[in-house]
Amino acid sequence: MPQTFLIDTDTASDDAVALIMALRSPAVRVIAITTVAGNVPVEQSTRNALYTVELCGADVPVYMGADKPLLRANENATWFHGRDGLGDHNYPASKRPAESQHAVEAIIDAIEANPGIVLVTLAPLTNVALALAKKPEIASKVSRCVVMGGAPCCEGNVTPAAEYNFWVDPEAARIVVNSGLPVELIGWQLSRGEAVLNERDIAHILGFDNPIAKFVIECNSRARDAYKTQTGEDGISLPDPVAMAVALDPSLGTEWSEHYLEVETQSELTRGMSVVDRLNVADDERNRSVWGGVIQKKNKAKVCWALNNSGWKESLIRSLR
Repeated sequence: MPQTFLIDTDTASDDAVALIMALRSPAVRVIAITTVAGNVPVEQSTRNALYTVELCGADVPVYMGADKPLLRANENATWFHGRDGLGDHNYPASKRPAESQHAVEAIIDAIEANPGIVLVTLAPLTNVALALAKKPEIASKVSRCVVMGGAPCCEGNVTPAAEYNFWVDPEAARIVVNSGLPVELIGWQLSRGEAVLNERDIAHILGFDNPIAKFVIECNSRARDAYKTQTGEDGISLPDPVAMAVALDPSLGTEWSEHYLEVETQSELTRGMSVVDRLNVADDERNRSVWGGVIQKKNKAKVCWALNNSGWKESLIRSLR
């Protein structure tokens, strides 16, 4: 039996690739895609999701959600992904419209109708936080919540302290990680280094000579340039597809541990920082005065620290052949 997936996305270039991986996997039934403001405005995110679904020849409903974070203005990433989020290649609008139901209601309905569902989040967590605020009990009906977000070991990609999805809506991220959802954190750092698609990987994918493979490379053209400017690394870094690969096959995460996780919401210096209690100091009685005992009531998350890089790339390539 295929696993049932619900995917929440702010569809830009790497999100689109992650959607393709799920939509083309025989092991997965994607029952809904929900969109949110993030990389691009929510209307553009929705348009991009609909285009990707149509490109794959899939029949999956797309629901438009929140147009801004819970308490803040949206800070898009069009400087990274292009004005349209897909590298500004003028892809046409899908012939199919989005569903009329709001994404938050669609998330609640999908989880309640499919106990054991896998929730994959590729975006700021606004929609999911709003769904939890309406129906907190849905957290117990999700078997896995794979979150592309955070930078639990190292520097962020939007500030020195924070990864983009957590930084854009830190309040939502804080709600989600403390909700009781079975969070599996796939941080931005896992998509760097050997995980980046190099020239040989890109040539291999383009060699398939099909529209989907071409789209995967083409829509990331702007992101490739921006990533090189940002990090000095040349190639295509794909955080959301890395998270999707782990959602499809958890064994691709080669090092995991479970810890208390908190998200900073007050400091502008460290806004959105993913604070992982890696040494479990909160369980040390000598530190109770520091933590005030509060963290004892919070959720633990599984954190992925290392990735099978060749395995993740093979997962991508299988979906594009």
